[in-house]
Amino acid sequence: MTALTELKTLALVNVLRSCQLFTGLPLTDLQSVAAVSTIKALRKGEYLFREGTPAHGFYVVQTGAINVHRVSATGKEQIIHVFRPGESFAEVSLASEQGYPADARALEQSQVVLVQKAGIIALLKQQPTLALRMLGAMSGHLRVLVGQLEDLTMKDVETRLANWLVKRCPDREDLQPVPIQLPMAKRVLAAELGTVSETFSRTLAKFRELRLVSVKGATITVLAPAKLNALLRRNLGE
Repeated sequence: MTALTELKTLALVNVLRSCQLFTGLPLTDLQSVAAVSTIKALRKGEYLFREGTPAHGFYVVQTGAINVHRVSATGKEQIIHVFRPGESFAEVSLASEQGYPADARALEQSQVVLVQKAGIIALLKQQPTLALRMLGAMSGHLRVLVGQLEDLTMKDVETRLANWLVKRCPDREDLQPVPIQLPMAKRVLAAELGTVSETFSRTLAKFRELRLVSVKGATITVLAPAKLNALLRRNLGE
C-alpha cells in the first residue's frame, strides 16, 4: 500500500468513524468499509442523485449539507431531511433495485463518502453485526420521517413552527429564555415546515409581536417555552 493510498484510507476511516452507523466498529471493520468507499465533492446546488436513478450505494456526509427532497406533480419541492456531517442517508437503496427514492442536492459546497452498493452488500454477508447496525440506522430515519409527517398534518404554519420550536426546548414548561441556533437557512426550514419563506417570515414576525420569541441572525430565542407551548396547545385544541 502506497503512502497516498494509506492517506486516503485514513481519511475515509475518519469520516466513517464519525457516523453513528459505524460507531464502535473496530479499526479492521472500518478499513473494510473504507475499501469499498470513495469520496465525492459537490458544488453548491449540485445534485448528488435524482429520484429513480440507479443506486450506486449510500452516503455519509463529510462536510457541508445535503438536502434530500421530493418534487410533487405541481413542481413543489418538499424537503424530507437535511443531512449534515456524520449523518448517513439512502441506505434503503441497498434493499431495492428501483433506484433512489428521492432527489439529493448540496445546499452548500459539500463532500460525501459513497459506500458502494456491491462492496457493502458482500461485506454485510460476512458481518451480520454491521447489518443489524444498518437496520437500526434505517429505522431511525423512518422515525424522523414519521415525525415530520405528523408535523405536516398540523393545521397551519403557526402551529407547525410553534411545534418545531417547542420540541427543541429542554423543558417546554420553562419560563426562562431558550436560544435555538438554526441548523439551516430560514428558507430551508420553511420548506421543511411545508411553507414558503414569506409565510414563514410573517409567522415569525407574529411570534415576535406576541413576545414569544426574539430573532438575531440564525438564532431564535424562545422567550418563555411555557407560553409558546400554551399557544401550541390552544391551536391543537388541547
